[in-house]
Amino acid sequence: MTVRAPGQRRVAAPWVRTRLRTAPGAAAALALLVAVTAFLAAALPLAVDRYDDAGLRRALDTAGPERTTVSLFASVTDLAAESEGWDGLEAALRPEALRDSHATLLASAGRSLPLDPEQSSHGVRTTEELAVPDPGLSRPDALPPRFSLVAQNGLADHARLRAGRLPEAPGTVTAATRTVEAAVSTETARKLRIEVGSVLHVPGLRDTPLAVRVTGVVDPLAPREAYWSADPLLRSPRLETVPDDPQRSQYWVGALLLAPGAAPAMLGTPGFPERYWRLAPAASGLHGHDLPRLTSAVASLASGPLLRQARTATSPATESDTALDDVLAEHARLRSAIGPLVAVAVFGTGTVAAVVLLMAGGLAADRRRAELALLRARGGSLRGVAGRLLGETAVVAVPAAGLGLAAALRTVGGTRPSHAVAAAAAVALLACAALPLRAVAAHRAVRVHAPREDVASVRPSRRRTVAELTLLALAVGAVVALRTRGVSDGPEGAEGSGTAGAPGVSGASGDHLVALAPVLVGMIAALVLVRLYPLPLRGLARPAGRLRGVVGPLSLARAGRASGSAVLPLLALLTALTTAAFGGSVLSGVADTRDRAAVLAVGADARVTSPQALPSGLADRVRRVPGVREVTPVGITHYAQPLDGRTTLQLAGVDPAGYAALARHTDLGPFGRDALRATGASGSDALPALASPAVADHYGTRPFAVRLDDGALVTVRIVLVRERTPAVAGQEFLVVDRSGLPAGAARPTSLLVTGDHPDAAELRRVAGSGTQVRVRAEELAGHADSPLRSGAERVYTAAVAAGAGYAVLALLLTLLRAAPERAALLARLRTMGLTRAQGRRLLVLESLPQALLAAVGGILTAWAAIRLLSPGIDLTALALAASSSPAGRATLRTDPVSLLVPALAVVALTVGIAAAQAWWTGRRGSVRELRAGDAR
Repeated sequence: MTVRAPGQRRVAAPWVRTRLRTAPGAAAALALLVAVTAFLAAALPLAVDRYDDAGLRRALDTAGPERTTVSLFASVTDLAAESEGWDGLEAALRPEALRDSHATLLASAGRSLPLDPEQSSHGVRTTEELAVPDPGLSRPDALPPRFSLVAQNGLADHARLRAGRLPEAPGTVTAATRTVEAAVSTETARKLRIEVGSVLHVPGLRDTPLAVRVTGVVDPLAPREAYWSADPLLRSPRLETVPDDPQRSQYWVGALLLAPGAAPAMLGTPGFPERYWRLAPAASGLHGHDLPRLTSAVASLASGPLLRQARTATSPATESDTALDDVLAEHARLRSAIGPLVAVAVFGTGTVAAVVLLMAGGLAADRRRAELALLRARGGSLRGVAGRLLGETAVVAVPAAGLGLAAALRTVGGTRPSHAVAAAAAVALLACAALPLRAVAAHRAVRVHAPREDVASVRPSRRRTVAELTLLALAVGAVVALRTRGVSDGPEGAEGSGTAGAPGVSGASGDHLVALAPVLVGMIAALVLVRLYPLPLRGLARPAGRLRGVVGPLSLARAGRASGSAVLPLLALLTALTTAAFGGSVLSGVADTRDRAAVLAVGADARVTSPQALPSGLADRVRRVPGVREVTPVGITHYAQPLDGRTTLQLAGVDPAGYAALARHTDLGPFGRDALRATGASGSDALPALASPAVADHYGTRPFAVRLDDGALVTVRIVLVRERTPAVAGQEFLVVDRSGLPAGAARPTSLLVTGDHPDAAELRRVAGSGTQVRVRAEELAGHADSPLRSGAERVYTAAVAAGAGYAVLALLLTLLRAAPERAALLARLRTMGLTRAQGRRLLVLESLPQALLAAVGGILTAWAAIRLLSPGIDLTALALAASSSPAGRATLRTDPVSLLVPALAVVALTVGIAAAQAWWTGRRGSVRELRAGDAR
């Protein structure tokens, strides 16, 4: 007995510091796991926001300022009703009045619709183009050019002077002014033959025209930005055709850029001037997650509260016009179609990561079972034990999660760190709670000896049965919902969709249950397999006992004594295998659809096309281009006319042998090489023809005559019917042997090139001007040239890869959990005469049943999930740039590689780890493993 002196304080070692010193390796492993998981969780919403923002900006850039700029305008007719006489009209058109209203409009949009003040503009223009009959101007069909008078602000800031000087408005310009100054763009001056000093006479309201003296020629500094491209006429004149003219005569239309102070002079012309304000959105300030707010702001500016404010600042008759709402709607539809597919992968990987964190806590609790049982036996409360475990875990997990969050913010960046913080906090919370919750569940009652918990002895409780039935109902509901309405609410709900779904997954439908469908299917499979797993073990136990040797029966008995808490590892493996197969099938389907669309668009690996016949030696020169293996000449008549009066069709003349090889190579209507070969002299017999189904249904197999573009007649007879063919596209076509065509129609107009990566630049150089060269690889790259699509693919691939990594970690944790017991068993058996080879076989055979269960279950679960969910999944939006494609709807199909390779990897990894453990245990010897008192 120890006697403590009076006044002596009791010294207690700090719990957390003691535990960290006792197991520094376990603490470091937990910190690494939490840091990596927190990094991935925090990086996900940041990466999604990044590609979502880039996708929105690409959509605006592709649409161009002409569609994305919001234009407000008020005509002079409505202005006349508000103003008092000519003085009021002239004052309303002066730059001071427009400048004040423009500033008010820029401020009214606020943060809902970020605007670019540098590219936004205002001014006055004539709405009717005015004919200028001055000699010397370009007249394509002897028609005088027409001009629009434009007085826009900021010309000096957005243009570089090429010649002359900028226009000015000296004095006070009124409607009676008959002489003004203007500038023109370089392109306008070149195409309409305008020089500095030219005087153009614009018609006036009375007999006296308005003389416009050109004082300068300017080059736009940023011709593709909104200042110049909201109305492209400012920089580029255009040719227009006279309406209802049988001759289709054309004339030029251009713009004369007046000084802002000269705007009142437009009142003296019949051009019906109007004031306008063009509001250009600031692309750098637009974010994908603000799409609902942007859509609402554009709608308000088009016909809502913001338009009322604009009318207050400008004129009660001000109207609005923009296509920005259509651009945002198109982006929203694409976003809503892609987001839920990414959510499926994110939920699957998130589930596997959460299971791994729970398994890490369970492993720590099992390793410390004796310690925690002793604490409970000595009077430790559940709350006290759980609090201590929570404290020691939080000291490791919280800083590690913070480190992962900081790494994600520094590596990926983003405009919304709150979602990343929430994701990292969730990881830290789960990591901190896993060990205490597992310990509380295992030590609710104080026990001296723990009962058996192997799969052959544990019977499912009623609570577990109810929970499994609940999960089964959820899985069935999710699958039914996904099959009936797809992974998203469709285009109708796209405009209002925010960032529902997985955190940070743009465009998700908000129905988490649907995105969790593959996870729920894997969960149900895991629960079912865990229930069925003991049955074959019990059935094989008796026959195995009659086998010679000890390895077989002992390994089977050991497999039956595995831990009964195998649901989490099996759930992690099945979910990871299902997610990997699902993701691999999605990516494979996307790649196949893009490749098919590229083949249908080009018809070969490359295509050289000309409106007229190609030079005779071009085919030989193209054959010498690097990467070209074969060239198939094709002569195409685009407007062949059957003599029965049917609408025109396309007729292609080909070399049957080479074209048959091309059709087999591209898998576009393959046929035998002799099926189209002409048997008689040119024009003497009906030519065998390959036809589209529409043509074949109309003409059958009887011979019929077709008139070619040059008036020659050729008789054909349909012998083959194919929906598609490499040479031509469409619903109505014929393909015949060109040796049976007249000389003019037999000359090739297209060259279909096959080969491994033909050199596109060299092809274009060899083909020369006047030809069009299309390359299959470029068409394929065009479908992926979208930040939204490519970003979603990268996130999807990263999610699948992370899920596979966590599955491997779950397998390692499962084997690590049983490692001490296996080492002790091998040591005992080795003292009884078990050889090292037998020890390796024992561990391998013991681990095989669970590995095979996971592999076979993963294959079946992934196959079933894909088969069940594929009717509700459309990959077209993710695969193709166009909403409609000749490749048709891209559906989800099972990819054998994605299905088998992960499952075989699980088996191989399990066998490898078991063999490595047996080898390592044999090297260490048996003395340490057989020491008395060691807990195993």
